Amino acid sequence: MIFEIGAKLEGDSFDTSKNDKKNKNKSNNDIVPKNQHQLVFTYEKRKGKPVTIVGRFYLEEKDKKEVLKLLKKKLACGGAIKEEWIELQGDVKEKVKTVLEADSWKFRK
Repeated sequence: MIFEIGAKLEGDSFDTSKNDKKNKNKSNNDIVPKNQHQLVFTYEKRKGKPVTIVGRFYLEEKDKKEVLKLLKKKLACGGAIKEEWIELQGDVKEKVKTVLEADSWKFRK
């Protein structure tokens, strides 16, 4: 009785490529000018702390970062970009609305 243990490494072709998980769900959304956006707000509590979510921003990544930087600076809060949404720490819905309206963004009524 002969038992074979281990992998067979016969042949010259081995698949060692990694699956790119980050780019798997990326879709090429159309870039929309800021005066044609219809932004909405969502309010959540995560681990007991309030989070305001503003979105859907159909912009290039660098433009989203500029908007996030502006909001974080004007509101003195932390934030992050998650796909097309901007997440800000705290209940800052009214403040966000005034800052972005001054910068000619549109909101859904």
